[in-house]
Order: sequence, then C-alpha cells, then structure tokens
Amino acid sequence: MIEVVHLSKNFKNQLVLEDVSCRFERGQTNLIIGQSGSGKTVLLKCIVGLLTPTEGDVVYDDTIFTRANFQEKKKIRRQIGMLFQGGALFDSSTVEENVRYPLDMFTEMTEEEKKERVNYCLKRVNIVNSNHLFPSELSGGMKKRVAIARAIVLNPKYLLCDEPNSGLDPQTAIVIDNLIKEITEEFNTTTIVNTHDMNSVMGIGKKVVFIFNGRKEWEGSNKDIFQSDNQALNQFVFANRLAREFKTPEK
Repeated sequence: MIEVVHLSKNFKNQLVLEDVSCRFERGQTNLIIGQSGSGKTVLLKCIVGLLTPTEGDVVYDDTIFTRANFQEKKKIRRQIGMLFQGGALFDSSTVEENVRYPLDMFTEMTEEEKKERVNYCLKRVNIVNSNHLFPSELSGGMKKRVAIARAIVLNPKYLLCDEPNSGLDPQTAIVIDNLIKEITEEFNTTTIVNTHDMNSVMGIGKKVVFIFNGRKEWEGSNKDIFQSDNQALNQFVFANRLAREFKTPEK
C-alpha cells in the first residue's frame, strides 16, 4: 500500500499540487490521470522521492517515507521498481546488461544467479533470444518490455510507471498495459501508473485518481467514470475520445 496524505508542492511561488490525499492498494493497477500540466507527474515524483513535498506525507505500508531517515529511505527505494517514460535504457549496454544493472548495483548474487534472474524476467515479458541486442536494434514495444523486465528484476513490492505507453501504437500499448496488469497481480505489487491514455484507464484502471489543476478532482474505478457528474473529468474523457477519433493514421 502507498498512501498520499494532504500533499502539496510549490515551486518558488507556484503551487503545483494542493492538499492531495489518496491511497493506492497492493495487488491492483492504480492509475493517476490528468491533462499535461495538471500535476500528475509531480505527484508521481513526490511519491517515488525524486521531489520533496512542500507539505504532507507519503506512506509506504507502515513507513512514513517523507519523514524517514536515510537508511529507511534507502530500504524503501530498493523495493521500488521504476518504469520511466522513455524506457531510459542504456544505449551502450545490451538487453541483458540493462536488465542486470540493478542486480549488479544492489545484490551480491553470483554471475550464474544474475543470468538466471535476467533470463527469467526477460521470458516473463516475452523477450527471448535478444540478450545481446542493443536498444537501437529494438522496436518501441520491445524497449518498453525490456524496461519492465529491469523494473521487476529485484522483485519489487512497489512498481511505478510514468506514461508507459508514450510513443507506442495502440495495439502495442494494449500489450504493455496487459503486461503491467499481469505482473501486478502475479507478484502482488502496489502499482501506480501515470497516464493520460483513456484506453489504459478503461483497460486496467482498477483504481483511478484524476488530477485537475493540481488538486485531486475525482477518484473511483474505471467502471465509475462514465457515471460521474464531475464536469472536469467528463471534459477530459470527451477530449481524449476526440483526440483518438481524429488522430491521423500512421503510415
């Protein structure tokens, strides 16, 4: 479980997040949605510890992360798997080396144990016979799968994903969504996905938090969205639909 408690964030004189409280449960896909500039990325960075809230707390299970000492925070961070928007693979490293990196940094496994774990994670994301390829030799969807393999290689309790479908075609995006959902349920992780893609919301949005102008405007399940009378949420959903309908097909 991850809980955000009355969290606010200022940058100089600009209030970006204001009094946001929400709870993300374990074993389900929790989505943060909102327009670009709404504050959802800042919220995710505060949750993972890349930014320090101006006010409020972030709680990981029984640990108040924002008030923890260095050693306590280090312990929590080792239990977090992070999937960055662009995948953030090392261009000069092979697929195997990219996935193995957290094991080299944070474990004392033998080379044989590392290789076994890497191969298991790559197989889990349906990447086979690609250990010695470089990121430049992979498709966008394959890069995201490798990034997911790296994010889960330490068997994290918490999985945080920033726009995992960015730059992907709709069909590949569905594959990535389903993979994140399957891994969440299989490993019983607390998963938070930051997205503006309504396809992701309707596909895997067990719990959805809608951020609007820096505030939590609405929360519920994907089944509740179309019954909501929240005007800001309805406008967001409608605009998302229009964008998909009028998007120029890729050639």
